[in-house]
Amino acid sequence: MTTNQSTNIRAQSTWNWVLTASVMAGIFLVDTITSLEIAIAVFYAIVILTAARTLARPTLIALAVCCCCLTLLSFFLSTSGDWRSGLVNLLISISAISMSAWLVLRLDAARSAAHAAQTQLTRLARAHSLSGLSAALAHEVNQPLAAIVTSGDACQRWLTREPPDLGRARDALARIRSDAERASQIIARMRSLARGEAPRPRAFDLSYAVNEVIALLGSALARHRIRTDIQFAPGLPDAYADRIQVQQVAINLLTNAIDAMTSTPTRHLRVVCTDHDDQLVVAVSDTGSGIPPDMLAHLFTPFYTTKAGSEQPESAGMGVGLSISRTLIEANGGQLWAQSAPAGGASFQFSVPIARSKP
Repeated sequence: MTTNQSTNIRAQSTWNWVLTASVMAGIFLVDTITSLEIAIAVFYAIVILTAARTLARPTLIALAVCCCCLTLLSFFLSTSGDWRSGLVNLLISISAISMSAWLVLRLDAARSAAHAAQTQLTRLARAHSLSGLSAALAHEVNQPLAAIVTSGDACQRWLTREPPDLGRARDALARIRSDAERASQIIARMRSLARGEAPRPRAFDLSYAVNEVIALLGSALARHRIRTDIQFAPGLPDAYADRIQVQQVAINLLTNAIDAMTSTPTRHLRVVCTDHDDQLVVAVSDTGSGIPPDMLAHLFTPFYTTKAGSEQPESAGMGVGLSISRTLIEANGGQLWAQSAPAGGASFQFSVPIARSKP
């Protein structure tokens, strides 16, 4: 704080005290010379309410006591009027002054409590954001890391065969490199999201991008004997979005669909891509147990998961996948929603803008 600012604050404080003292002196003078039947002293309550914005708690209490003393002094100095009526007005005035001071003090206490609660809430929000970001990174990076482990095991098997299958080993190493790059890109995108940075939209072939994801999950589909039905409308235009983020959403939805069908006799995964009103819409439907109506409203709530009771530990989720997916899709100008499929199971759909709709 500069010297000029300190001088201005002191001058303002002095002026406030002079004005307050002048008003109190005026009220005291008028209250003393007028009849006892007129309760002029109640105007001290206005002084209390006006001064409350600038005075500390002890000073405000002292000011209220001073106003009460001036009211008593004025009562004894007044010579005109009925003293019984004056006594009633005295009690009313002192009550008004005391009540005003009490209300101001309660309001100040409530304001301090609200400020403390807001400060604590800010700390909790920061801690929650950090926790949420950690959980999000763990959830998103877990998928390419699991793929790297699977490809590494496969590479080891191809190399230990007699003779070694070098062609398939090279393919496994290529997948490891691709998944490692994808993990790096996911971390970069999550950091950008945490800093509030915008996605990096580009025009890309959405059908090809989704097919890449399905190929990536091919081993899981084959292991669980899931029949896939992929339908892309002919002549689809390019999408305009962040390709990595859209593929991450597709991976999450497809992985959820696979998990939902691990304990069902009919396992049919359907992926449909169409265009509608300058948006490309991708629908991922499964034949799992479906979505109970009471869960639909909570599916996209952070840390809400329906996988906690899964018989397979690796399927248990942290409840952040769908929340992150919706955030990513909305950041790219699209929407993500869910509904129960008419024939049973669940259907998750997301939309992204068409490239030609962008300038």
